[in-house]
Amino acid sequence: QVQLVESGGGLVQAGDSLRLSCAASGLSISNYAMGWFRQAPGKEREFVATFSWSGGSTSYADSVKGRFTISRDNARNTVHLQMNSLKPEDTAVYYCAARDTILASIRNYKYWGQGTQVTVSS
Repeated sequence: QVQLVESGGGLVQAGDSLRLSCAASGLSISNYAMGWFRQAPGKEREFVATFSWSGGSTSYADSVKGRFTISRDNARNTVHLQMNSLKPEDTAVYYCAARDTILASIRNYKYWGQGTQVTVSS
């Protein structure tokens, strides 16, 4: 049984940092392309960051480029999202997801975590 469990969310002020973690079980993250998404109230779920299918590169949404960094620890089977210079518009539930295809569309992510809330106050 595959499980992705996010942690590290919370309430912070604008300009602060948070580090989200996603602990995977039932799959090896080295065999999947891992990504982060977020969903704000009343909005659709949107892409934040992902590793490429080969794992050799990363990509980010324009809104977080230069502020967020995705990383992974294969030994601990964990993916992280370091979020710096947080803004109120970053407020959302953040989800970790895994896909086993080179196609990076959101619909191709096979496994999802339950999400962790990030709230940034101004």
